[in-house]
Amino acid sequence: MQQGLEEGPAVLPGDPAGSQINRVLTGQSDVSMPPEGEARPTEEEIALIVAWIDAGAIGPSGAAIDPLLLNVPDIASQSDITPVTALAVSPTDGRVAVGKFGSVEIFADATLAPSVLALGPFPGKVNSIHFSSDGNRIITASGVSGLGGVAAIWNAADGSLIQEFKGHRDTLYDAELSPDGTTLATCSYDRMIRIWDVATGGELRTLAGHNGAVYDVGYSPDSRFLVSASADDTCKVWRVSDGERLDTLGQPTKEQYACVFSPDGQFIVAGGADNRIRVWRFISTEEPKINPLLHARFAHEGSILDLTFNADGSTLYSSAEDRTLKAWETAGYTERQVWEGEPAIAMTLAAMPAADQFLVGRMDGSVSLLAVTNNAAGGPGTAVTMPPVIPMTAGAAITQSAEVEPNQMPEQANALTLPATVTGIIQGNVEGTIDSDLFLFTAKAGEEWALEVNAARAGSKLDSHIEVLDAQGQQIERVLLQAVRDSYYTFRGKDNTTVDDFRVFNWEEMDLNEYLYSNGEVVKLWLYPRGPDSGFMVYPGQGNRWGWFDTTPLAHALGEPCYIVEPFPPGTELIANGLPVFPIYFENDDDGRRELGADSRLYFTAPADGDYLVRIRDVRGFEGAELTYSMTVRPRQPDFQVTVHAGGPTVNAGSGKEFRVTAQRIDNFEGPIRVDIAGLPPGYTVNTPVVIEEGQIEALCVITAPADAVAPTPENASSSTVTAAATINGQEVTHDAGNLGEIKLAPAPTLLARIVPRDGGAVPVATPENGPLEFEMYPGETIMLGVELQRNGFDGVVGFGTTGAGRNLPFGVYIDNLGLNGLLLLEGQNEREFFVTASPWVRPQSRLFFINAAVEGNLATQPVLLHIKEREDLAGSGE
Repeated sequence: MQQGLEEGPAVLPGDPAGSQINRVLTGQSDVSMPPEGEARPTEEEIALIVAWIDAGAIGPSGAAIDPLLLNVPDIASQSDITPVTALAVSPTDGRVAVGKFGSVEIFADATLAPSVLALGPFPGKVNSIHFSSDGNRIITASGVSGLGGVAAIWNAADGSLIQEFKGHRDTLYDAELSPDGTTLATCSYDRMIRIWDVATGGELRTLAGHNGAVYDVGYSPDSRFLVSASADDTCKVWRVSDGERLDTLGQPTKEQYACVFSPDGQFIVAGGADNRIRVWRFISTEEPKINPLLHARFAHEGSILDLTFNADGSTLYSSAEDRTLKAWETAGYTERQVWEGEPAIAMTLAAMPAADQFLVGRMDGSVSLLAVTNNAAGGPGTAVTMPPVIPMTAGAAITQSAEVEPNQMPEQANALTLPATVTGIIQGNVEGTIDSDLFLFTAKAGEEWALEVNAARAGSKLDSHIEVLDAQGQQIERVLLQAVRDSYYTFRGKDNTTVDDFRVFNWEEMDLNEYLYSNGEVVKLWLYPRGPDSGFMVYPGQGNRWGWFDTTPLAHALGEPCYIVEPFPPGTELIANGLPVFPIYFENDDDGRRELGADSRLYFTAPADGDYLVRIRDVRGFEGAELTYSMTVRPRQPDFQVTVHAGGPTVNAGSGKEFRVTAQRIDNFEGPIRVDIAGLPPGYTVNTPVVIEEGQIEALCVITAPADAVAPTPENASSSTVTAAATINGQEVTHDAGNLGEIKLAPAPTLLARIVPRDGGAVPVATPENGPLEFEMYPGETIMLGVELQRNGFDGVVGFGTTGAGRNLPFGVYIDNLGLNGLLLLEGQNEREFFVTASPWVRPQSRLFFINAAVEGNLATQPVLLHIKEREDLAGSGE
């Protein structure tokens, strides 16, 4: 009362008129208390308060009253069941501690034979129990809501109380002893985390920063760091020695109830009310830094209540409000095993010293020992072996034929000898059904066939749909897509062509190259949203979007559900995760790559030796004489064509000029394509070899001329050569890609730019005399570089772009923190920093990149060489 609030003390001893409590009770303040409608003190009661203030407002004498010792009413339970609220297993001898309301019992082993020790008494519910790393001490956290909490350390041998820690204003949810045994961390509903000195019992520091109750804390194995989970929808990472907050893990969308470091200290795992398990790589060990999110798994259909690792970190166990338990392998965090239909909600878990065994404590008071029996680490269930793909050659000449009606039923199918082209018409109503044409062919397991329809392109009114069926006319599964994250379209819907602005809920948990499924269409994420007013771009990043697995791009409504999905072979026994599984069949409406317009194209890989049917029909259910078509079934022949978009570049002395090389990927060829450029005029250079990366359709190049460059002669101005090479089916394939055209020299530009190191940023790994600057970075890391201008008459604003500011960076590496204006230097500004971020999954590689200024027809910097290094801790892990 005397300390008061921000406005000052509520009571001024000896001054009733000036005391805020008196003014709000008597209506002399702008704020009146109690609130309107509540019972007010009587005049006699107010007079008593005034007299007390006038007499000096003397408080009670003696020691402060412990709120936990107040006389809380004992309300009898209507049930004989006492829920298990905390569990722990000794890491040294397998003793088990079971916590309930007001009690902790210690058992010799997981059989839970008669207890050998009882700890207590405890105020209220016991919310956590932990054994020390040497097994000699037991740490408990308990408390009474609204009154306070207490952490205690007990002797594990005889159950005697060693130490108590009090200071929180509400119940404790967790108390953790550091692995080295020197500090204790406690967390509470009061939103605070306190660090205690175990030797003295004194408080070392308070960690304030959460805006909601703190439900869980966990030490790193080296005792230097702490992670916390809170009702404010975040987890936070702290340095224990000084209490500095190193990161706020803000990706969760609801309360977080559990958090833990992996046993090797390299990862942080958390879960909570948004039903997801998230895994971050822990890198903020020296200074505040963003810890990259590696995995976000939809784990349960209810809130996740507890998470714990086994001793070696190879398995993670989780429990949830949906009465399920799961075991997860930790190489990629996929389910190993699920336990459904638990008799009651499991509030707490504890890993046994023996591998792949854990204890479960439930709300019905039961404790069970469970074992993981599925040893296929990383497997979704039963492994499925698909036949090896057989490389196909052009082979025999294509046979020509015309359909013979009737051919609507499997037994009526026209036989084809592949490769073949057949012509037909969708017409001929048979017994009231709409016409479709069936053709029979034979294929061997692993053979890849391309089926193409020519109808709309030839002027036909047929909107074709083709599918491959088994010999009985049943659909054949091509792939199983298991949803791992649920979402929906926000801001606006999508048409069937757009590649940009895919705004979806919870996009922060999605990553490039992941598949997005919605209403039968599958797209692939190509570029992250670049600000608050943007969404994902999907493949190919330009033009019309592609559909994967030969699905056809469709229009999607605002709010329509969509899912991040993972593909599995047909027949795989998937472990249920609470989200749908979508089978994709061998069928196509419009060509998924949009090369054939409204005509169909389907790639079929035969799952076994045998006969198959191909059915062609009109997708609208139309028929008639004008619905003609021809259909070709031929071997799939992956190949590529590369085009150079240089147009005879004019290069400024001392600067560079950008040009593109693009690839047409034929028959779904996805591999990398190397482009070599030679025969340039003396002194001129190109960032060669240029690689069009796997799955991409272009790469960016820069041709540069030295400051003392000599204009090309008529003999060497057009002497450049461009060749492209790739490995297809184990064989190197090379194609001539033309040349750059006639290269010309222009005078020195009015502006020169270059990429440079910045103080506090990345340090060049080499300073070659004639070569480019070289920098290194790791997947999941962000580095700082700088751009420096030399103004030779140009004084205006210089922009290096927004979405594509970094030119020729490896896929998944991008210039970050651009804002709405992009990488921009204002008038009079000659230098600034910029940041380059690599996604966690980017593979080791080296690549020359540059930036390009929209000045004098685009002026490019000299390229610098960026090395993406392999993390030693990831080598061989599959990350």
